[in-house]
Amino acid sequence: MIKVEGISKSYTMGDNVLTVLKDISLSIEQGDFVAIMGPSGSGKSSLMNILGLLDVPDKGSYRLNNFEVSKLNGDELAVLRRDVIGFIFQQFNLLPRMSAAENVTLPLLYSQGKFDFERAEELLKLVNLLDRQHHRPNELSGGQQQRVAIARSLVNRPQIIFADEPTGNLDSVSEIEIMKILRELNEQGITIILVTHEDIISQEAKRLIRMRDGMIQSDERLAPINKKKEDDLDFSHKILNPKKNVWRDLFEYIRQGLRTLAANKIRSGLSMLGILIGVAAVVAMMALGKGAQKAIETQLSSLGSNLLLLRPGSSRMGGVAQESGSITKLSIEDALELKNNIKELKSISPSVNGRGQATYANKNTNTQIQGVTEFYASMRNLEVNLGRFLNAEENRKRARVAVIGSTVAQELFGDSNPIGENIKINKINFQVIGLLPEKGASGWRDQDDIIYVPLNTAMYRLLGKTTVDVIELEVSDSKDMEWVEEEVLRLLYQRHKIPPSLQDDAFRIRNMAEIQAALSQSSKTMSTLLAAIAAISLLVGGIGIMNIMLVSVTERTKEIGLRKSIGARSYDILSQFLAESTVVSVVGGFLGIVIGWAISYSISLITGWATIVSIFSVILAFGFSAGIGILFGIYPARKAARLNPIEALRWE
Repeated sequence: MIKVEGISKSYTMGDNVLTVLKDISLSIEQGDFVAIMGPSGSGKSSLMNILGLLDVPDKGSYRLNNFEVSKLNGDELAVLRRDVIGFIFQQFNLLPRMSAAENVTLPLLYSQGKFDFERAEELLKLVNLLDRQHHRPNELSGGQQQRVAIARSLVNRPQIIFADEPTGNLDSVSEIEIMKILRELNEQGITIILVTHEDIISQEAKRLIRMRDGMIQSDERLAPINKKKEDDLDFSHKILNPKKNVWRDLFEYIRQGLRTLAANKIRSGLSMLGILIGVAAVVAMMALGKGAQKAIETQLSSLGSNLLLLRPGSSRMGGVAQESGSITKLSIEDALELKNNIKELKSISPSVNGRGQATYANKNTNTQIQGVTEFYASMRNLEVNLGRFLNAEENRKRARVAVIGSTVAQELFGDSNPIGENIKINKINFQVIGLLPEKGASGWRDQDDIIYVPLNTAMYRLLGKTTVDVIELEVSDSKDMEWVEEEVLRLLYQRHKIPPSLQDDAFRIRNMAEIQAALSQSSKTMSTLLAAIAAISLLVGGIGIMNIMLVSVTERTKEIGLRKSIGARSYDILSQFLAESTVVSVVGGFLGIVIGWAISYSISLITGWATIVSIFSVILAFGFSAGIGILFGIYPARKAARLNPIEALRWE
């Protein structure tokens, strides 16, 4: 079954090379019970580790059932350990956070991808521990722990069991029980290879090999082998086609990760804290930024879309400014001319501005007066809260009607309905026909402190103007904005007979679409900046996770060695530690989203600021937190996966 020829093993310790095995050749038949004895440093444990596939020789050949295994890599050796070999350790090597049944069935996690507690109960009954299956190792005696370790070594129905000083830490009664179990297993046809330094234990074996100074000193047959039909095992399919179910494995690793984190609540909580704060900050900051952007967009909507604002400019004749800073005038006729000659214009609305004293009963307020046409509301996206807006007939008849802003309404009417009431503007009676919704302040200007009246009424009855202050032009298609702007100026230069030398200062025209785009972009940039600042705390949280996981790898080095000895591949260890770091990030991310939403809601409630928690910000924060867990968990996970099983088992 086992045949080694000329194997040697050396370790480098500083500048010295220590040779622990020297040209060992040995054969072991199936069904044998072999005891390997020798003083400390004789090489007996090193030989067992190589025979048990926990270590590899520096040179020589090792054939297991005529299959050469000395040149296999770590994962291939893990597959063979998982399916062919069982280990019983002197220190038991049971995982403290698992029950006896879970420790027994642990190797099945790597061979079948799941725990099988029926199989665990069957084996615990075999070693007379069925009544202790739910107890953890610290609730069991040394002998009971070793029996659990024996049951674990049998769970994958191995062909060979390696026992390293299995009675070294036990009392005499437990020692007798353990040896009885090993004899019974051998009688069932399982090959037993036992390392011991006690003569009384070695006499229980059927073959005794004594070692000294890395060489076999003697090889003695103590009892005949019970010959059984040998299984003709082919190991190649196990190595070339290892069992793997990615989704099932992933679910189990996440479950294991949750249990590990639950066993270290304070450390896990501190690990999550950095991610939690980072995600909460990202969600809250993006909610604030999104709210601010929405508020700006609401204010910008009042500016209208595809809008051009035409104003008169100063005209200098003969290089000398005219008296009183003469202005090139704009008239209602200019507006009509533009509308008639530029088909790309959708709407046009001239307007005048001024200030006036508005009174009602014993209340009064000084406010802005704006004379506009019936097209102004649609061009500026104005919606009337109560009543209606001005119409063309009222403008033509110079009607004394007014639409007031919410600030004016509050000053004059308080909480009363102003529709239908008469107010005086500069001592002229006007009837209130509409109330605008509240829009809020923009800079130093209150957008709600305004009264709209018909353009002709404002010009000829209220403000005494014969020209207009602004002509607003709405372009049908945003692609035509630049062309329309040029055409408007060309027609006005022609109409007002402005010479080329004075055209630069004759009129001023502003493209509101460009202003909206600039403001909107500024808002987006600010939101991105806020999110980027908040994301820094996510990076800090990720570094914290990496630090904690590195500590975890160091603390659990022996556990990693145990898992590898019972069949875990590098992939399994890597996946487990990545799952743990991802679980920390995901749970922290979920809590961060909840807290971030609560912070956003509280800010909105307390300060009145607009906050919007968008699905995008939630997905971004959650995805980023999970990515942080994976990214910063890779290094610790790779470090764990690369550990040598025998070196990990010896870690103190």
